[in-house]
Amino acid sequence: MNKLFFNPSAKVVAAFMLICTACASPANSPTSSTPASVEENSAIGVQLNVTPIPTRPAFTPGQLVDYTAQSGDTLTALASRFNTSVDEILATNSFIPRDATTMPPGMPISMPIYYRALWSSPFKILPDHAFVNGPANSGFSTAAFVAAQPGWLSSYRSYVGGEWKTGAELVDYAAINYSLNPKLLLAILEYQGGALTQNEPPVKKRLLGFTRPFWDTPYLQLVLASNVLNNGYYGWRTGSLIEFEDVDGNIIRPDPWQNAGSAGLQFYFSQIYSGEQYAQAVSPEGLYRTYVNLFGEAWDESLVLIPGSLQQPELLLPFPADQTWNFTGGPHTGWGTGIPFAALDFAPPSEKSGCTPAKVENFATASANGLVVRSTTDGLALDLDRDGDERTGWVLFYLHLATEERAPLGSDLKAGDKIGYPSCEGGRSTGTHIHIARKYNGEWIPADGALPFVLSGWIPHNGLAAYQGTLTKGGLTVIACECGDAYTSISGNYP
Repeated sequence: MNKLFFNPSAKVVAAFMLICTACASPANSPTSSTPASVEENSAIGVQLNVTPIPTRPAFTPGQLVDYTAQSGDTLTALASRFNTSVDEILATNSFIPRDATTMPPGMPISMPIYYRALWSSPFKILPDHAFVNGPANSGFSTAAFVAAQPGWLSSYRSYVGGEWKTGAELVDYAAINYSLNPKLLLAILEYQGGALTQNEPPVKKRLLGFTRPFWDTPYLQLVLASNVLNNGYYGWRTGSLIEFEDVDGNIIRPDPWQNAGSAGLQFYFSQIYSGEQYAQAVSPEGLYRTYVNLFGEAWDESLVLIPGSLQQPELLLPFPADQTWNFTGGPHTGWGTGIPFAALDFAPPSEKSGCTPAKVENFATASANGLVVRSTTDGLALDLDRDGDERTGWVLFYLHLATEERAPLGSDLKAGDKIGYPSCEGGRSTGTHIHIARKYNGEWIPADGALPFVLSGWIPHNGLAAYQGTLTKGGLTVIACECGDAYTSISGNYP
């Protein structure tokens, strides 16, 4: 997992950015400059016009500042970002109930703040709905858009998932699996690799700058990028990521007023750039300008991903109520590695460990009424609002369902209906089980947090690391373990 926490040996330096006079370029403007052009300009001695970013004042301890709630804000995350406590926030905002889940976007909050030095750019790059594969993408065709562009992506092909896929299909593949906006992925490919405007990819082995061995192709670079993007976005969303290092070890602390999408992009670029290249990428002349040139101004669309006081519908454990299964995986990533810790794992009873076929009676079930809108080896999506769109409303995501007898696309299921058999198919697995996670409007919802992933009354809690943790109900606690012993047993019939 990428490093998300403070390294006391690192240099602490102030981040900086480019300030431009035309922050919102029209959609038909020329393509923005890329990091490659930054390198070329530096090589011939052209200096970028870099000025220090605006800075926050040195607030006195506990000073009240104005803050307007944003999509997905929770009390714990706000307390972390503003270096304060939930108790202090509640004491100065008596209208907020202690058991509040998500804050209503637009709600004014008096925030007690404790100053941290070197908060970085207050410039907001993209709204959250331009980051997540949610309702904002309804009606957008990646294939049609790419086909209309002259760049190399339109002719790019790669063999993935047992078949050859076009460049547009590969973008959609990453967008669906990681639940990232395909427009964002296209803008990154254009900004770093001229994918939509240049005839050939840049002459470099690793298109997006990630150096993982054997992950050198444009598609695998996009996969690595997608994972890093989610680590940044959900780190900021949950309050676990308040500072990070760039590739030269410099500390970057996002401005507390930032939105998750912009903080996620700052984290992303910090993992591949530093100095002028980083400053350019997160400035109005960086990725933001590329996105606007391609798709228009995303901030003009006032779309709320996560409404205030969001509540989860009633959900059942994903196996028959009269059976006892094992809780084998506490909160861990919904897809990929790192965060968000959105998923839980359950395994059927078995006399053997490893990847063995489940008994005929040990099938997985739908945890709620819903429509199957995706059913592949890479996962099954159960759409609870039945509008046929995985990007809107509540969706349950199942992984490791066996191909044989998996509920087909279009199945209209009731809670408790058979949805398929647990297996080792899809992704990495050390034993037969199912993986289940939640999304709302395309955003992964952490299993433990302000809106816990409650299944038949069982409440999950994070452990010290991914896959660890517990489920609690009443006075009973079940501890997650791949061992599948008696202490991991859980029954749908427990009162």
